[in-house]
Amino acid sequence: MSTVSAVLFDRDGTLVADVPYNGDPDRVRLLPGAAEAVALARSRGLATGVVSNQSGIGRGLLTVGQVLDVNARADELLGGLDIWVFCPHAPDAGCACRKPRPGLIRTAAARLGVPAAECLVVGDIAADVLAAHAAGARGVLVPNEATAPAEAKRFSSHSAPDVLTAVRSALRVTAGRASA
Repeated sequence: MSTVSAVLFDRDGTLVADVPYNGDPDRVRLLPGAAEAVALARSRGLATGVVSNQSGIGRGLLTVGQVLDVNARADELLGGLDIWVFCPHAPDAGCACRKPRPGLIRTAAARLGVPAAECLVVGDIAADVLAAHAAGARGVLVPNEATAPAEAKRFSSHSAPDVLTAVRSALRVTAGRASA
């Protein structure tokens, strides 16, 4: 990947604390470095967005309105992202959008007007990295306590200790290639 035109983040466990099936905006808490990572990407003129599986909708545990309210609160705390795209389907629905399938990444890239190959996708589980790869994008794993050890090991060469480091590293690589 020679150019990064957009940074797409997973929501839960990457930008905000993972509260399972959260439908309450008051429970949204940013993770360390999240706002700074988004601000850094924006300061470099990159589009920013969130791509998130929200199976609670398909399971009947959340409404679309609740997810939109939680996203709005996160967006407010993060300083505003360009796009929010989520998959509302249950895991067994067979949709094309649910990560690790590439649909969310492709949709976000198209709406942002950038090639999927110019997107950096940052997430906390293998499905995030696999969706990025399936879409032709670059994926970076930011492991946390919910990340399976086998996933962390599998993607150790495509990982960063935190979301801010993930964005900094990608921008450093892109700048290095641009000046070469």
